[in-house]
Amino acid sequence: MKPLDPRLLRLSRTARGFIVAAAGAGVLRTVATIAIAWGIAAAVTLGVDAVRVGSVPSALGQTLALLGGAFVLRAVAAWATDDLAARAAAKVKSEMRTTVLARAAERGPSWLAGRSSAGFATTLGPGLDALDAYFGRYLPQFALTATATPVLLVAIGLGDLTSGLIILLALPVIPVFMILIGLATQALQRKQSDALARLGGAFLEAVEGLATLKVFGRARRQVGRIGTVTDEYRRGTLGVLRLSFVSGFALELAASLSVALVAVAIGIRLVDGSLGLGAAMFVLVLAPEAFAPIRQVGADFHAAQDGVEASAAVLDVLADDATDPRTGSSTPAEIDIDDDRASTAAAAARALVVRRLTVRRPDVVIGPFDLHAEPGTVVVLAGPSGSGKSSIIAALRGMLPHDGQVVVPGPAGATRAERTTWADQRPRLVRGTVAENVALSATPDDTDVRSALRDAGLGLDPGLPVGAGGSGLSGGQAQRVAVARALYRARRVATPLVLLDEPTSALDADAEARVIEAVRALAADGAVVVVASHRPAVVAAGDVRVDIGADGSATVRTWVRA
Repeated sequence: MKPLDPRLLRLSRTARGFIVAAAGAGVLRTVATIAIAWGIAAAVTLGVDAVRVGSVPSALGQTLALLGGAFVLRAVAAWATDDLAARAAAKVKSEMRTTVLARAAERGPSWLAGRSSAGFATTLGPGLDALDAYFGRYLPQFALTATATPVLLVAIGLGDLTSGLIILLALPVIPVFMILIGLATQALQRKQSDALARLGGAFLEAVEGLATLKVFGRARRQVGRIGTVTDEYRRGTLGVLRLSFVSGFALELAASLSVALVAVAIGIRLVDGSLGLGAAMFVLVLAPEAFAPIRQVGADFHAAQDGVEASAAVLDVLADDATDPRTGSSTPAEIDIDDDRASTAAAAARALVVRRLTVRRPDVVIGPFDLHAEPGTVVVLAGPSGSGKSSIIAALRGMLPHDGQVVVPGPAGATRAERTTWADQRPRLVRGTVAENVALSATPDDTDVRSALRDAGLGLDPGLPVGAGGSGLSGGQAQRVAVARALYRARRVATPLVLLDEPTSALDADAEARVIEAVRALAADGAVVVVASHRPAVVAAGDVRVDIGADGSATVRTWVRA
């Protein structure tokens, strides 16, 4: 296990800046520590002299003032380190989550299908939360060790060369213990991370299949299954804690014996008069400080392991050589976490142009076909279920590998996502109000929300609460909320391309007629609307029809509406 993943530093400016700032704060703490040791040694020496001569030396006041200033400087440096650590952890977590979600959206459903959704969510959620300990405790201590230990060794050597050599020879004992403990911890921590992912997956599977399990009377059996996985995770956590405590004891013992060795040597030389009191006090105060940073790094190593594992998993996702769904070429292995989005050189286009579009699925090859749709056109993708209508929608969105060329209408410089409004055949509603689900925002525009709901044929109160997955709404209501979401975005952003995947599959004839009317209104406003549907009323409302056969063949037919 690497103490610091270099990919994290390459990909995040925040992490790089924090390491530099933590090293600077470590230098300040080290200087303050040396000043404290010198001040204590000087104060004790002046105090002994004062007792011997019977008067207080004038330098004692200045020494105490310097000592107080050193304590204040050390406290400020420690506070600055903690504050920087908290800010850096929050910023890096936000950057990593945003970038991974953007990369997942860029790679599309086919990439996500090959991963465990529960494991993915666990890594981005509680997994990355463990970076608080990584940035809050481990990295600051790591930076302090790299800066403070050499400086303290030099300071001790200048005060007493013999003590400096003893500490120099004793210091490697602690890293040896750390390496041995790290090797034992690595496998245990990785096993614990996998157990957390299994626990999340077991719970998600039970929740998703709860209705089916209840129908067949198997719901209560899941209690024992989840309990078994939970107990496995509990035992693993106790094992990690046990190893952490034992390793901490070993590191403390090694450091204590090393400091005791220095103290014994100093005591012997004080007795025979070969070492002065001031130098002895200076070295005795600094000796524990020389071992403290590296000892604390070993102790904090365990607290940071969850964060190291989670960040490594996320960085592996970002560095994964996946196929770019839009071009079929491999994506870069590294990206900059701080980029809000990838730049685009897309040119302006007025119409939707498709040339020799071919979508290759494991079971069938769809296409090729050509299409030219001017603004105001409704294109209907017709065909039986499973023929590939949704795959073509995904290809038009740039989320599925394809051959051929797709030119999406819209202004130059805009990404394909900015030019497109899309409604999936699954509503994908989240916990919140109806208005928040329509606008996908915590601050929706009430007037536009009501207009979109009305045009989707849904008379729901925009403030009506909706549970996760659309609980509280019927299937038809949830689907119309998804249609209203598309209408809301298409009108507010004025996207020139609107893609609707089976928007009326769960609706009755009256509700379907309202949705068709809204689709025609979008086209009348200048958008190109592509609708995937097998419903006769929707097919009849189109200007261009692309018939997709069960064998993947695609036939384009155009007619003039009456």
